[in-house]
Amino acid sequence: MRMRNKYRKPTTFPCNAGSRCSTSTVIWSLVAFLLMAHLFSLVSHREGAGGQIQLHTSHHPLFRELVEVEEENIQIPPPKGKRSPRATKRRPKRTTTLIDEFLDENSQLRHVFFPDMKTAINPMKDNGNDSFYYYPGRIWLDTEGAPIQAHGGGMLYDESSRTYYWYGEYKDGPTYHVHKKGAARLSSNARVCMGNSAQFAFCENSAVYVAWIKTTEVYIGHDAENVMISIKLQEHEPVDIIGVGCYSSKDLWTWKNEGIVLPAEETNETHDLHKSNVLERPKVVYNENTGKYVMWMHIDDCNYTKASVGVAISDYPTGPFDYLYSKRPHGFESRDMTIFKDTDGVAYLVYSSEDNSELHIGPLTSDYLDVTNVYRRILVGQHREAPALFKHEGTYYMITSGCTGWAPNEALAHAAESIMGPWETMGNPCIGGNKVFRLTTFFAQSTYVIPLSGLPGSYIFMADRWNPADLRESRYIWLPLIVGGPADRPLEYNFGFPLWSRVSIYWHKKWRLPPRWSV
Repeated sequence: MRMRNKYRKPTTFPCNAGSRCSTSTVIWSLVAFLLMAHLFSLVSHREGAGGQIQLHTSHHPLFRELVEVEEENIQIPPPKGKRSPRATKRRPKRTTTLIDEFLDENSQLRHVFFPDMKTAINPMKDNGNDSFYYYPGRIWLDTEGAPIQAHGGGMLYDESSRTYYWYGEYKDGPTYHVHKKGAARLSSNARVCMGNSAQFAFCENSAVYVAWIKTTEVYIGHDAENVMISIKLQEHEPVDIIGVGCYSSKDLWTWKNEGIVLPAEETNETHDLHKSNVLERPKVVYNENTGKYVMWMHIDDCNYTKASVGVAISDYPTGPFDYLYSKRPHGFESRDMTIFKDTDGVAYLVYSSEDNSELHIGPLTSDYLDVTNVYRRILVGQHREAPALFKHEGTYYMITSGCTGWAPNEALAHAAESIMGPWETMGNPCIGGNKVFRLTTFFAQSTYVIPLSGLPGSYIFMADRWNPADLRESRYIWLPLIVGGPADRPLEYNFGFPLWSRVSIYWHKKWRLPPRWSV
């Protein structure tokens, strides 16, 4: 009979504390190894991807100025006059914010956000040392001395002529105001409809259908079932469609008015482009296969229920464009949208859908005149709009805004290795100004990102500073956008920060591109 040596150490571990300790050690060792591997790849990627930017900026002192943080210190003035005790009791006083001042057309700070014509950027004037400087928020004049009208715009670079074409909403017309007492006159049976980022109400006593209502103040009403509801209202001021404006430039600073390349329809009320409807965010891409310039845009009715895209085509970048049709892409609602043309020639439509709760993205057909059956839902449940895409060293980036109507909100940057996703959120790209400036995208909303040839990692961020009281007085916010450095938000699926670099938009009251830069 074989005798067991009771002093011999067992070759296997029983399920005791020692075993758990050994297993956890192995697991944590594996985690540490993966973290080190990820850190090594991240450092390598930053050295490769960011090296060009660091080398590039070191050779251009001006770029070092652009990435310096420029702060803003705007003091809110005391209110004019005293409030009556009765008014104070009826509506308790709250602290006025900078956003309140921005939205108040009678604010004493109005000139800060919307400077008058005295400070306009005039490229045809002898500006001395101020030539080629951008002044975000100031009126920008074309070569004829008129304010540029290209809101919600996009940019096309024509390689054959080495010319930039800026397309946008031509809003040089009156802004129609809803009844000033409409919101206060909501009756007990006022019907309220909730839709996309807007809310609609029929004001019975004033006989005004208030369209495109946005968010600032709270009123109390009842819905169709007489259920008490809280309605946040800010009048959305409609303006007649005039058309899509086009401007051309060789230097991105001096802009020639090429006229209205897609005009409104004046008489046919059933036409998508009838002046009473909505045309927003036009974008133009060139198709090398067909030799055509194709324009995509957001098309809607005055109640924002059509929620479609429109398509137009031209033989020339300066038009005229022939309007073809409108549709709901992939069978879904489409509001804020953009077109992105990839380096392989494939173009993509990106649009806010499902009441602006998510974005959809999908390739266009080879002639750019329609969408294919392929699409993906991205940023689901995040309520983002105003997408602006660009590509850097094989990585796709996108800037979006929140959904708060005319009121400005926080921009977010997103990135993906494939344009079809998955897309991950990297955080707020805005740097400088002050906290309120950063949380409001410098009181503006994204519309496009312009790549700068010969300046790797450098772009121009195009945004609109909307003026709902007078939409033609809305301003352009162009700022330097730099890709480089670590991202500021770790991703859930990763062990740390993503492999791609941070997107940074720097606030400046005054800035310019490097003097030696050319198209």
